[in-house]
Amino acid sequence: MLTYEVTSDRTRMDVDAIHAFLSQTYWSPGIPKTVVEKAINNSICVGAFQSGQQVAFARVVTDAATFAYLADVYVLEEHRGQGVSRMILEKIFGHPELQGLRRFMLATRDAHDLYARYGFKLLTNPGRMMEIHNPNAYLFSGASDA
Repeated sequence: MLTYEVTSDRTRMDVDAIHAFLSQTYWSPGIPKTVVEKAINNSICVGAFQSGQQVAFARVVTDAATFAYLADVYVLEEHRGQGVSRMILEKIFGHPELQGLRRFMLATRDAHDLYARYGFKLLTNPGRMMEIHNPNAYLFSGASDA
């Protein structure tokens, strides 16, 4: 079994590796590196490392009092099935700034079973939830890597 180091030290996050993965995902295709950097700097981040290389990542957007949103969770394919997502989520749910929150949310296309193990459920009252969704934000935001 491989050994992993899991940390919430934001300065350890490999922005290049995170950007390389996120820019190819279904939820943030083409995201500029500058946007990834800003998101990391304004979130609680957790990364998993194996032999010094970042192999997994997650971040939480929060007010550290009432609300949190889990975002950008990934584990590189070759490290899946090793318990890395469990290690990441345990680090997140044990984080001192994420205790006693009234609401913790996330969006996922295909990992419902994983998150259900940590207490996540489908929305109780989806009619109360609203969103502004701009899937083309990175095309027109003026954010770029240039």
